[in-house]
Amino acid sequence: MKPVPSEQFDGKREEAPKLPGTYAGGMIRTVMNRSDWTILLILAGIWGAAFIFIGIAVRHVPPLTYVWLRLAIAAAAMWAFLRWKGVGLDLPRSAWGSILLLALLNNALPFTLFGWGQTHIASGLAAILNATTPIWGVVVAHLFTADERMSPRKLAGVLLGFGGVALMIGPSLLANLGSSAAAQAACVIASLSYALAAVWARRFRKQGLSPLTVTTSQLSAGALLMLPLMLLVDRPWAMAMPPLSAWASIAILAVVCSAFGYVLYFRLIDRAGATNALLVTLLVPPVAIMLGSLFLAEVLAPQDYAGLALIALGLAAIDGRLLSLLGRRPRPAV
Repeated sequence: MKPVPSEQFDGKREEAPKLPGTYAGGMIRTVMNRSDWTILLILAGIWGAAFIFIGIAVRHVPPLTYVWLRLAIAAAAMWAFLRWKGVGLDLPRSAWGSILLLALLNNALPFTLFGWGQTHIASGLAAILNATTPIWGVVVAHLFTADERMSPRKLAGVLLGFGGVALMIGPSLLANLGSSAAAQAACVIASLSYALAAVWARRFRKQGLSPLTVTTSQLSAGALLMLPLMLLVDRPWAMAMPPLSAWASIAILAVVCSAFGYVLYFRLIDRAGATNALLVTLLVPPVAIMLGSLFLAEVLAPQDYAGLALIALGLAAIDGRLLSLLGRRPRPAV
């Protein structure tokens, strides 16, 4: 076969028709650049503040109703944004099953568990437990993917992280099996659900779905999933009207923390991969703890901070970049 010159091949490639309705994303980077870190820091601020607004909302609105309102308002905001941009959803019918499972794992289940959990524990503690998401992510990725297997370094990080969780939940379990221990366990299960969702979301890049499409469809599916459960359990027509502070908190959670936040999150997954995107949960607890102490007068126990330190060490071991930097530090001259 006669070889084709490279310039002729490139010209033919440019002339080839593009597949309709697909999202042209770039190659995933394993090492994040400056723009990726900017997105990560913005997300940390948004989702750190989210725990404060959740704490305010669930004081006046039952968790199931709060979750449905958050998802429904966020979905409406995304549909309005798509209409303003003049673009459609571009979601193939075959993808709706995957989207429904993503909505369950990434929205309906963890939002409900964190909402209920924060009726019994401080927002800062909930944020610390949320930081176990990347640790769960290592376990889930090892079990369900072929390219993210467990290594000794990652195993050490997982053990450190789970040690931090045990340190925080242990005293509550030893004292009694009351609401505090159950609420902390609910937050840990919610974090596992987030990790499952992050691994599940890897498939949408291969399907050519943009972050806008994934965000809009998962929020819409989540609102549909929560509607019958909310009506059956909470019976919102029999509730007193929540105060303005609760409505404002839910609106901020919906538009800023869910709609805008998930667009950034899926864009980060699309650009830097799920493992890098999950690092945001390491940055969320300090933000939530600071805001909780400033605006909600929350005080955490010493073992909570010790648990956060163990989780942070575990995440540093899993990520590996801090350890590699320390390993490359030049030795002093003798």
